[in-house]
Amino acid sequence: MLHTTTTQCLICGSPIIGRRDKRFCTDSCRSIYHQEHKKLDPPAIKFINSKLRKNRQILASLNPEGKRTLPKESLSRTGFDFNYCTHRFVSRKGIQYSFCYDQGYAFFDDHMVLLVRQEIQVH
Repeated sequence: MLHTTTTQCLICGSPIIGRRDKRFCTDSCRSIYHQEHKKLDPPAIKFINSKLRKNRQILASLNPEGKRTLPKESLSRTGFDFNYCTHRFVSRKGIQYSFCYDQGYAFFDDHMVLLVRQEIQVH
């Protein structure tokens, strides 16, 4: 719903036309704002997020079809860090899956890994 009260952009101070809760005049100002606030994250958060993004990218590149089995060594050679995941899931059969966002893996015996992709419903 449009409103008549003029608010100012948090970045450049230009008048904002549009929704009542709008805080930026353009996508560019919104992007600048969020990039500036991202710089304030503690180094530990930046480090962990970097590890998680790298792990997810590795899993996605090795598993384009959504399900694949490969030797654990193949995953290790890519630089995948098994110490970082976003969540874990235990199936009805008792198999523990570790996920990096929507990309996951489970260990089978000592040297094989099953890669899976979790379908996530975004509301």
